Amino acid sequence: MHGLSYVDISNNHLEGPLPNISAFREAPLERLKGNKGLCGKVGALLPPCNAHGSKNNHKVIFSVLAVFVLLSALFSIFFVIVQRKKNHQDTKQNNMHGEISFSVLNFDGKSMYDEIIRATEDFDSTYCIGKGGHGSVYRVNLSSGDVVAVKKLHLQWDGETEFQKEFLNEVRALSEIRHRNIVKLYGFCAHKRHSFLVYEYLERGSLAAMLSKDEEAKELGWSKRVNIVKGLAHALSYMHHDCLPPIVHRDISSKNLLLDSEYEAYVSDFGTAKFLNPDSTNWTAAVGTYGYMAPELAYTMEVNENCDVYSFGVVTLEIIMGKHPGDLFSSFSSVSSSSSSSSFALPTHQIPIVDVLDQRISPHTHQVASEVVSLLKIAFSCLNSSPKSRPTMKQVSHFLSTRMLHLSKPVHMMTCGELLGLDPLAT
Repeated sequence: MHGLSYVDISNNHLEGPLPNISAFREAPLERLKGNKGLCGKVGALLPPCNAHGSKNNHKVIFSVLAVFVLLSALFSIFFVIVQRKKNHQDTKQNNMHGEISFSVLNFDGKSMYDEIIRATEDFDSTYCIGKGGHGSVYRVNLSSGDVVAVKKLHLQWDGETEFQKEFLNEVRALSEIRHRNIVKLYGFCAHKRHSFLVYEYLERGSLAAMLSKDEEAKELGWSKRVNIVKGLAHALSYMHHDCLPPIVHRDISSKNLLLDSEYEAYVSDFGTAKFLNPDSTNWTAAVGTYGYMAPELAYTMEVNENCDVYSFGVVTLEIIMGKHPGDLFSSFSSVSSSSSSSSFALPTHQIPIVDVLDQRISPHTHQVASEVVSLLKIAFSCLNSSPKSRPTMKQVSHFLSTRMLHLSKPVHMMTCGELLGLDPLAT
């Protein structure tokens, strides 16, 4: 090959290094063209051959590519793990904190939770303003200047239970309720350490507390008491007839009726409220406060609006008498379910109405007397032992708003028996 003096390998699609001999070194480019894969120190335009370097370059490229793919895979796995953990934490926090919502005051849930804990010194008894069957109520002064009532529940929040799910669903629904005689729910926390409800703060506290103190009870004149009964009736009518689905409170009592500075009534404590399903029978365990629960709950687990109607009757009597009616309303209940007034005890039948009224209040005017007697008549009908014979709260609310009894004789001459067994909506 060293004696070769002339070559022409054009257009043969050759590749690889050219021999380093004079015939190739001196060959013009025209004789070498058409062979894109040629290399070597032959001709000015051919690239030099570096087989070892090319191999190293390929190794570097493959190594970098492998590292990139590996890092991408690791990053993807890490991202998936972090995302799943975040979702789990979000779900856990939602379950633990109940998706705290302070929408009315536009507060951030987490910061509000921390502030409530600080403001009450982790719910120290010093800040407690009342206790009930379901929890203790605390007065909380917020840094914004607002005052709220926080009800810390007694229940333990351990794990997911059907009760917890229903509770959270009902609290969320109640946060959308707006009625002038229903306490505003600002938010709630469902946590295994602390479970509490945050309500608007009402200055005068519960009706039960006011009636238990002579000086405060005297401030509740007859006009104010009539207005309190009307407010309670309007709230229950709204819950039973204007909400979809209807809401049964199940624990109407004087402890759960709060008063503001103007003695306006507000229904509170919806921890045991039940949303009625119109497409099924509403069976549930009996709840409520002893002395206010409808008698049929002793033999049935079906819940409906009639249970609240009965409790309304008890509270109305309590407002009029200034104390819980006790055994008195049991006589009224047995009589109101009978078509004849002769079926109940004569002493109860002959009790003068004035003896039933709270003696701590100043004498009433004729107009107020008419309203009070109307309340008594409504209360007796609500205490009917037959649930189906009780009026609806819509009927009661309408009656109290538009009609009052016309007294045919002075109230001091009337007895309780004259109001029993009568249709309260017939006059």
